[in-house]
Amino acid sequence: MTPHTRILTGPRIVAGDGTEPEALAVRAGWIVGTGTRRALRSEFPGAEEIGLDGALAVPGFNDAHCHPSQAALARVRVDLDTVADLDQALQALRRRAAHTPTGQWVVGQPLDERRLGTVDRDLLDQVSRSHPVLVVHYSLHRAVVNSAGLAALGYRDVADAPHGGQLGVSADGRLNGHLVERAWLDPWLPGTGTPSITPAGPPAARRAALKEVIDELHAYGITSFCDALVTPTEQRLYADALAAGELTARVGMLLWHTYADPAALPSDGPAPHRLRTVGVKMMLDGALSGGTCLCRSAYPSATGNENGLQILTDDEFATTVRAIDAAGGRVAVHANGDQAIHQVLDVFESLPRRHAGHRIEHCSLVDDGLVARLARAQVITVPFGPFVSLHGETLIRFYGERVGHVCAHRSLRDAGVVAAGSSDYPLAPPDPLLAIRSLVTRATAHGTVVGARQRITALDAVDVYTRASAAATGEQAIKGTLTVGRLADLTVLDTDITTVDPDQLAEVRVCSTWVGGECVYDKP
Repeated sequence: MTPHTRILTGPRIVAGDGTEPEALAVRAGWIVGTGTRRALRSEFPGAEEIGLDGALAVPGFNDAHCHPSQAALARVRVDLDTVADLDQALQALRRRAAHTPTGQWVVGQPLDERRLGTVDRDLLDQVSRSHPVLVVHYSLHRAVVNSAGLAALGYRDVADAPHGGQLGVSADGRLNGHLVERAWLDPWLPGTGTPSITPAGPPAARRAALKEVIDELHAYGITSFCDALVTPTEQRLYADALAAGELTARVGMLLWHTYADPAALPSDGPAPHRLRTVGVKMMLDGALSGGTCLCRSAYPSATGNENGLQILTDDEFATTVRAIDAAGGRVAVHANGDQAIHQVLDVFESLPRRHAGHRIEHCSLVDDGLVARLARAQVITVPFGPFVSLHGETLIRFYGERVGHVCAHRSLRDAGVVAAGSSDYPLAPPDPLLAIRSLVTRATAHGTVVGARQRITALDAVDVYTRASAAATGEQAIKGTLTVGRLADLTVLDTDITTVDPDQLAEVRVCSTWVGGECVYDKP
């Protein structure tokens, strides 16, 4: 018997593989035994025994597509989540400009117009005319700049918009400062060797903000996540947190494609079970809830055309995918609309090698034909978890009857397609239990059921956020279930979600969160 063995007992344990052991034996971060309390006490005499308070223990929740580093860096920039109204937002930006050298960027995020109101070039000119000012929308799909920002980016009229981007225009034909997709993404994420416009604050402040964000994720039962937009700035942030012993979650990183050299994709670092690069991120179309995704059929797109926006050209997209695939890397492509998904599959299906492991992020609007193609190609999908609950009425307005196949977890799972769990935090709340309620009920905030055929059970929804999310990063052999040989990551809930009224699932609370057999969150 090793003195570091622990036996975890207490509530009902749902292991995720169809079994329900009474207890788990944990050593050095891994599960080394499961079974009855009596059997484990006999097998591991003298082991420390810990009773888990709560009603139900499940594998640790794993968010397969979110942006915690962006949430952390936003807190180091001008954090618009902390202001009450638009006047306070402008005051906060002015204070930052007053302490920023002339000509350097002042950046605020996240902008939520529903709470703060509309921002345009003229308003941001009131912040400063000697600093370029950028305010980033919470969706990360658009932003607003002032006159100095437009000048710094070289935007003089609407014709200056890059392919896959748009520049907003006021009624008099003047640029209003609104930048859509690549019009702001290209300078925000410009590629290796090109100066960016993303001030991120001192390293100590960044690390403190990341620790704060991860602690909040642990309070929601999250033990692992995949950061779906990583540049060298975010890589350094995570590496610094790891070196400082502050990276308590397990992190997979998707490296933004403009920084990824297919011939030199990063290998695992010193702690691959804690921090590793899991693929390369690309973006083919726009946003689902923003009405900019690329669709086959016309809809009232927010882009001003009838079927959304394609971000990369066909050649850009295909060339990059083939290069990453040839190097043995995983490609993770943001594709919401059915036309975008169709185009991704065309390229995936043309690859010369078996391409199991490639991902489609969001994969929002599908039909039976696309689901069948996804299954044949063994593509991993990462649909939104809580979006029907949060944005259902907006989705109906944009897509009409097609919403019955939005975030089609049931159809995908029935076809044998891996459908992982994703919040897209901070675009949406990170709470997996909010997402689980959405997956089980498919009800909007107003009680409208959207696509009842896509409902799944509570335990199937847990599977989406555990086993399936582990598969999305190629880690199903080491996590996602509470079985021998897996990492001892688990979440303890105060209510058995298999017995609660589905409408009350989001009211369930996390009692404790465990990573590698160590408690990283304990409800006060």
